[in-house]
Amino acid sequence: MKKYQIGFLCGFFDLLHDGHIDILRKAKESCDYLIVAIGTDEFMKQRKHRESILSYEQRVDIVKSIRYVDEVVAETDLNKIAAYEKYHFNVMYAGEDHLYEPIYIEATKRLKDLGVDTVYFPRNINFSSTEIRKKIIKMYLNS
Repeated sequence: MKKYQIGFLCGFFDLLHDGHIDILRKAKESCDYLIVAIGTDEFMKQRKHRESILSYEQRVDIVKSIRYVDEVVAETDLNKIAAYEKYHFNVMYAGEDHLYEPIYIEATKRLKDLGVDTVYFPRNINFSSTEIRKKIIKMYLNS
């Protein structure tokens, strides 16, 4: 039996790469049911200050097809407590790049008070989405 019943993980999953698959795999290894919240196009503009390469619908279709994912839902903001109240997860997963973000620090504290653990995974990847974008730009400019 896995440690947690329901896990919750958020991301944009634009330009899907091995780092995304790694965090999804690790999350699923420790929970029975993994809910993945994918940031909408509007939320990406707000949070990342840019448009996505792939549309929200494309990103949902791709992530739904990954064997580690049990359910995909929309993420429209960073309110993890509202997400907990809606999905009743036992653990929230995030990349360690969020470890020192005030919104995640506060969410971790509040979720703990509700009996929910937060697990931060180290970034163990060959590429990040940002690095992939840079590589594409460089290739495009050099062609």
